[in-house]
Amino acid sequence: MSLVAGLDVGTQSIKLIVYDPSAQRVVAVCGHPLELMTGSDGRREQRAQWWIDAIVACFAKLDATTRARIVALGVSGQQHGFVPLDAEGEVLAPVKLWCDTSSQRECDEIMAVAGGAQRCAALAGNPVLVGYTASKLPWTRRHRAAVYEQLATIMLPHDYVNFWLTGERWMECGDASGTGWLDVRTRGWSSAMLAATDPQRDLSACLPPLVEADFACAIARDVADVLGVSRSVQVSAGGGDNMMAAIGTGNVAPGMLGMSLGTSGTLFTHADHPVVDTTARWAAFCSSDGGWLPLVCTMNCTVATESVAKAFGFDVRDGDAVMAGTAPGAGGLVMLPFLNGERTPDLPYARGSLHGMDIANVTRANLYRAAMEGATYALRNGYDALLEAGLRFEAIRLTGGGGQSGVWRQMVADVFALPVEVPLQAEGAAFGAALQALWASARADGEKTPLADIVRKHVQLASHLCVHPIPENVAGYRPSYRQFLRHLDTVCSLGANEQASDIA
Repeated sequence: MSLVAGLDVGTQSIKLIVYDPSAQRVVAVCGHPLELMTGSDGRREQRAQWWIDAIVACFAKLDATTRARIVALGVSGQQHGFVPLDAEGEVLAPVKLWCDTSSQRECDEIMAVAGGAQRCAALAGNPVLVGYTASKLPWTRRHRAAVYEQLATIMLPHDYVNFWLTGERWMECGDASGTGWLDVRTRGWSSAMLAATDPQRDLSACLPPLVEADFACAIARDVADVLGVSRSVQVSAGGGDNMMAAIGTGNVAPGMLGMSLGTSGTLFTHADHPVVDTTARWAAFCSSDGGWLPLVCTMNCTVATESVAKAFGFDVRDGDAVMAGTAPGAGGLVMLPFLNGERTPDLPYARGSLHGMDIANVTRANLYRAAMEGATYALRNGYDALLEAGLRFEAIRLTGGGGQSGVWRQMVADVFALPVEVPLQAEGAAFGAALQALWASARADGEKTPLADIVRKHVQLASHLCVHPIPENVAGYRPSYRQFLRHLDTVCSLGANEQASDIA
């Protein structure tokens, strides 16, 4: 009769899922929207209290009986955010998020001090790219000096929610990989990267201890009462949203390619060893199951389709109908959907562009398809890099809001020439957090079942949503993808020239 719960602290909303492991069914799903503060300089911020208020609102939507049956809770969170706390545990400033590009200058400065991007990869496995937590520290020192002076603890979004839930401070290696400070090979902090971030301060004193993936901690009694759950609830280590999505989609063994079509687009896979690339074509992260998680992140995915839909006055839920009658290649239109700048490839100052327009093809249907294709091609470019690294894949496990589109699911299968499998539970990150909580709770009780066995048992596929590549579509997308790569090469060369000019 026991239930487990998973929370996903996203950019656009908080999602809560409650799962019955015995019956192998989800008993409740609810969410609460979040605001986003933006600035023309690339600023993207939220207030940490918004997350707490939304979590309380989600639990209030559950009936008392359901809340009373919850025995374990896991938290998934958007990666890379910077939550600054003072010595009393109070939040000092708005949280700079993963999609905040205002600290690109600080990324460059950190890498220059460390000896360049390749040296950063040698020291910790990853260069410090736009959005990574490390760059937000010198930005805060420069723009919020009083906050930096009072800083006592550095937390990521999911760490802060865990802190609120339990009163305890910790990090786990999956989410910590996205700071730029964790040496992913040794799963320990890189003193050299910390010193490059601030040579005058020992930042390691501000970092919570690292814990293992199966860690669990009791919920704080007062928080349990606020949420209406038992005071015996165990809170698991949790992790970054990509790490939790890997668990929630069954991507815990080599050969499976996870894909999330959300505000950002991600590709990730399980590895039993660190997979590092000194040119940063992918992020060399740890997973939240004790392994590693090579990951490609593009900063523009559903944001591209949503922007086109908004411009033409329709809802993305009607997008498939809008595209009816269009074909692969969008009538010759090719979009580089870099509305938020871009991380992969590293183009923080890039902007979106549309190519191939003529008097016949500029229609809302083709524009919407071009946005969808552009977001998919950007991920395919990252996939090509993973193939060059020697990784091989048998199928794609698809999650995220974009995966609700039948056209987009088929497009992914055709562009990647791989079968697409869709988990029955659409909220992959929240579900992964619930399964990690189930695993950690069982291990706390003395059970030794591997996480992979739990995942195989509980992750089910929605067979009616799974698709296979259509050969004529696979061929139809190739010319458009080649054209996308040509335009991308031009943008990359322009970006490199601009960077060289700035340095000069």
